[in-house]
Amino acid sequence: MSRSSALRYYVFSRLLMAPLMLWLITTIVFLLLRATPGDPVDALLGPRAPQAVKDELRNQLGLGKPLFFQYLDYMGSLLRFDLGKSLTTQGQSVWEIIGKFFPATVELTMVSLAIALVVGVTVGAISASRPNTAIDAGGRLFGIITYSIPMFWFGMVLQLVFAVGLKWFPLGTRFPVTISAPENVTGLYTIDSLLGGNLNQFFITLYYLALPSITLGVLISGIFERIVRVNLRQTLQAEYVEAARARGIPESKILINHALKNAMIPVITILGLTLAALLGGAILTEVTFSWPGLANRLYRAISQRDYPTVQGIVIFFAAIVAIASIAIDIINAYIDPRIRY
Repeated sequence: MSRSSALRYYVFSRLLMAPLMLWLITTIVFLLLRATPGDPVDALLGPRAPQAVKDELRNQLGLGKPLFFQYLDYMGSLLRFDLGKSLTTQGQSVWEIIGKFFPATVELTMVSLAIALVVGVTVGAISASRPNTAIDAGGRLFGIITYSIPMFWFGMVLQLVFAVGLKWFPLGTRFPVTISAPENVTGLYTIDSLLGGNLNQFFITLYYLALPSITLGVLISGIFERIVRVNLRQTLQAEYVEAARARGIPESKILINHALKNAMIPVITILGLTLAALLGGAILTEVTFSWPGLANRLYRAISQRDYPTVQGIVIFFAAIVAIASIAIDIINAYIDPRIRY
């Protein structure tokens, strides 16, 4: 089988597996929500509401049906790309909730990913270029610490130091309520403020974005540091690197132009998994910093027993991770011709 045929077969098989994965996630979330203690009707009306009123509302929401028929109704809605309506926001559709809150999560995730790449690749490259030294040990320690520190704890520490103590950054939220937010074009305040030509709004957005994105980015950077360090050390021992040294090429050029380029291939591969980690970490970060993103909205929906909103947001996140994983695999296959599927 030729390389192009093998790649097409691999992509096709992954595309077939994606719906199966989403179905499994949907089923698991559906069952877990209904297996955990608590009733969405009690969350809406309170535990002291008359039983007749509760039963009427339960029937209106379709929660009075047997579990199997609830599942069939929900799967039928998903086949029509209908994620349902929220139980707690007066019938607002889940798609409307996603459209309202997702841009804030995208902005936080992208800035955090950029910080993670810059910090992780830089620390990993410096550590690998000086093996068995104090710098190398420091780089390894950095990777272990950032990978293991709890997200919420690190965020609260940064809040206490830089927001409460030094007062360098705001304690939370996305934009001050006393100033008009950028006009909603893309939902991304950094881009919308630039499109509107308002640099003041742009710098305010970065100011409020700094602390939560640093929290998320620094902790995720440990993943990239460890991958870059290991692969770069192996690459620096390759024959073509030794040949470059024999030709008298400076070590800095060998590191940047020869070794680092090939060592970055596994980093590209891991981007899909890192996206999943970022989306998961965004929940804790958004809650800690009161960031009005989709992950924070998911947390609220879980606490309010809002079944459709929880299911819809989880499926939406799962679809993003599946698509990103397939895209990364295809990009990586074209970058590295040695890969065979």
